[in-house]
Amino acid sequence: MAEGQQIHSETKLPSMRGPGGGGAKRFAPGAKPKNARGTLRRIIKIYLRWGKTIFAAMLLTAAASGISVAIPYFVGKTFNTFHLETRTVDDGLLFGLLAAVAALYAANYVINTVSGVIMLKVSQKLVFTLRAEFFDKMQRLPLEFYDTRSHGDTMSRLTNDVDNISSTIAQATTQLISSLLTITGSLAVMISLNIPLTLVVLLCIPLVAALTKMIASHSRSCFMAQQRSLGELNGMIEENILGLKMVKAFGRQQKMVEEFAGINERLYDSSRKAQIWSGFMMPLMNVINNLIFTLTAIAGGVLSTGYGLAVGTVISFLSYSKQFAQPLNSVAGMFNTIQQALAGAERVFEIMDRQEEPEDVTDAVDLENPRGDVRFENVNFSYDPAAPVLRDVSFDVKAGETVALVGETGAGKTTVVNLLTRFYDADSGRILIDGHDIRDVKRDSLRRCFSVVLQETCLFGGTIMDNIRYSRVDATDEQVIAAAKTARAHSFIKRLPQGYQTRVSGSTDNLSQGQRQLLAIARAVLCDCPILILDEATSSVDTKTEKDIQRALLGLMKDHTSFLIAHRLSTIRDADRIMVIGNGRILESGSHDDLMAQKGVYYNMVVSQMRPVGPA
Repeated sequence: MAEGQQIHSETKLPSMRGPGGGGAKRFAPGAKPKNARGTLRRIIKIYLRWGKTIFAAMLLTAAASGISVAIPYFVGKTFNTFHLETRTVDDGLLFGLLAAVAALYAANYVINTVSGVIMLKVSQKLVFTLRAEFFDKMQRLPLEFYDTRSHGDTMSRLTNDVDNISSTIAQATTQLISSLLTITGSLAVMISLNIPLTLVVLLCIPLVAALTKMIASHSRSCFMAQQRSLGELNGMIEENILGLKMVKAFGRQQKMVEEFAGINERLYDSSRKAQIWSGFMMPLMNVINNLIFTLTAIAGGVLSTGYGLAVGTVISFLSYSKQFAQPLNSVAGMFNTIQQALAGAERVFEIMDRQEEPEDVTDAVDLENPRGDVRFENVNFSYDPAAPVLRDVSFDVKAGETVALVGETGAGKTTVVNLLTRFYDADSGRILIDGHDIRDVKRDSLRRCFSVVLQETCLFGGTIMDNIRYSRVDATDEQVIAAAKTARAHSFIKRLPQGYQTRVSGSTDNLSQGQRQLLAIARAVLCDCPILILDEATSSVDTKTEKDIQRALLGLMKDHTSFLIAHRLSTIRDADRIMVIGNGRILESGSHDDLMAQKGVYYNMVVSQMRPVGPA
């Protein structure tokens, strides 16, 4: 039996929430952004996994920056080949310098191209790693996370937010390194040429710093709001697609359109503000650059005419004034995408930092050949501390016994199953299987004890054969077909155009709900685990099919510990024991005949189902 594949018709049980629980909570509009520096440090830490490759790219970037710094110097030297006094030109030196400048430009292009390709590869590796680690994290998060969060928002983080990191980081990394080296090299050369003109060029630093701080303080929160609204929009789209039949059935199309328009309006508003604030950067940077260029030209002219400064040096400084600000311009041009990437990274890391399911204890045991004895000892549990669901629940179920759980909706029937399978941990008390506290049993070993059939059937993309085999990947085709026959699914499968090779998925309706449920039952039959859990397993099939399935399952349940959750009394009346759950406790327990004789809660339930429906 394939390890980890034995929860077999569903990978999770239905969401159970306390009062006020309901649907997933969308993000509050006023949520504040997280620490950008911490996020950036975490991205860099991931990057360092490819330290050697990045180091090579940095060396190439350093070489390209050195070349960029040298070009204005040689351009200035070309002007000094003109002798104004004699009105002559040193042709040999001029053509040599021009050839050197051309070679420097060509080398700069080649080196930048190679460095860019290397960083793009590293960036894609980063995104690949982030996606893999994010998805792996999703498998280890408790069900509580999915019960209280929009699935569409989680999907948006895995796709949109990670893509934002991908589209920005590679370009930003090389650009920042190149900018730092270019600024440092340019400053060193300018100081060596002329200190007064250097001080004029340096006036751009406080101006750019003040501009960046002002724009960053306003645009960052806008970009974070934009990403939140995008996740909220994806969540609503997912809900609308999955529930489109209900939307149409209750005539809620216009309401959904209005709600979508509201979320879309918030996304538009936050995106507009983010783009406007970030859009201020480049025009204002150009103003600063032109101002510094003008001041450099004026100061250079004064020094050249009055103090004998060489014209070539002034030309070099005019180039350096542009080159000194160019790295700052480049970063400013990427400012909005950098902000988006950091906002997306924060949202990704928020999920990565979520608390996972508790790990197995160090001395956790494997359940070998489990029989299926189950015991609850004084178990208490609540989804919300203010609203306990189970209070001091205790019962014993012997191996091979069939137990039915009945009670009003929300009484805690499915909660018992959630705790037994350890999708949630009890607040207090103990749950034992074959005398072992389930908290002392390895999770994989524990979940190999259960075959589960739920009311909401989950099918995965693939063929019908694949979906039935999902619970036991090493099963042969003959074993899959035998399980389908036991579940009374074989006949309708054979009528399909491709039979067992018909492709299905969880998001399409090419099968009825009843047919999907039969496949889930076949999946559980194939698994053949010692404990069978049927949570409203026949709720979506017709009466004749239900009776056929019940007859098929009787043989299966004889050799298995079985928990039945059902509202149809015809499904549970033959159970060895029926437990009535209410107010968080076991109100009654016994066979159908015994409970009917007591004329208590169970008796009233049976009578109410048999009573014809009439005016209240």
